[in-house]
Amino acid sequence: MLYRLLFDLVLVRIDPERAHALGARLVRMLGLRPLAALVRRRTSRDADVLRVEALGLTFPSPLGVAAGLDKEATCFEGLGALGFGFVEVGTITALAQEGNPRPRVWRMVRDRALVNAMGFPNPGAEAAAARLRRPRRTVVGINIGRSKLAQDALADYRASTRRLAPLADYLVLNVSSPNTPGLRDLQAVETLRELVGAVREELDALRVSVPLLVKLAPDLADAEIDAIADLALELELDGIVAVNTTVDRGGLSEREPAEVAGRGGVSGAPLKARALDVLRRLRARAGDRLVLISAGGIASADDAWERLQAGATLLQAYTGFVYGGPLWPRRINRELARRMCRAARRA
Repeated sequence: MLYRLLFDLVLVRIDPERAHALGARLVRMLGLRPLAALVRRRTSRDADVLRVEALGLTFPSPLGVAAGLDKEATCFEGLGALGFGFVEVGTITALAQEGNPRPRVWRMVRDRALVNAMGFPNPGAEAAAARLRRPRRTVVGINIGRSKLAQDALADYRASTRRLAPLADYLVLNVSSPNTPGLRDLQAVETLRELVGAVREELDALRVSVPLLVKLAPDLADAEIDAIADLALELELDGIVAVNTTVDRGGLSEREPAEVAGRGGVSGAPLKARALDVLRRLRARAGDRLVLISAGGIASADDAWERLQAGATLLQAYTGFVYGGPLWPRRINRELARRMCRAARRA
């Protein structure tokens, strides 16, 4: 495969964050008209069978992009043109911030994984809002998190909600990144209850109705996952995104570079088993009362199909796309379409 050769011979020699920036520029170009229309015609041949109705929206494919790839809300149209059914932009914070010091992304090529300690670098809610004006061709979820310098987390999320919720097709509260100190404490049930209440008050003040979801860490104990699922049902949240990156290094066979020293979260193949376990647990707990967006370790059509069979409504990828290249979403969609057609014939 041409991209695999390019990756092995060229891209691995480039700093991961720089390679990401170069790739983002190219994808951004694909989102420009009339090029986007041409690319979409090549990648949307299986659109009918892949279509998913969820969250009051129509998704051209269940396969979407996880938050973290389009942090600055600049290339979502290009990603949509490549065949992704939706893009979750961000994480975006109320205040613009540069994130953690570099280097802060490392490839674990042998494990088909990434380690990132980015710390939510983004232009801030005001600048992102200017880039998210409608109309859009792509379904866009907006993932919001706490600004690193925020003293009052609830006020900070309120500020992001106020600016971004009117522009979101759905809104995700990120309370699970390992790269912002104290953020994961917001997953505690009573704290999360307060956060959801504050965001809902802001939405009511805006008179904006938008699907609201939370994003969970894979490192929670099973009892904590159950408690959050119960809370989501009690508060009538629309869904859960499961899961974020993990601080567990047990799935890495490749030794981390010395400068990583345990920093950041692991994404990719080592996260696959836990992400599937969490998905199954959430589905068993909530049934079909929550939309479950499964992320973590989806690298192939087999992985994607397994998540759908385990109860995921929608899927998200990031690391699989990094290693798979620009034609990867088209390949996954084609195989998913074949499997869906076979399943429909058997039914």
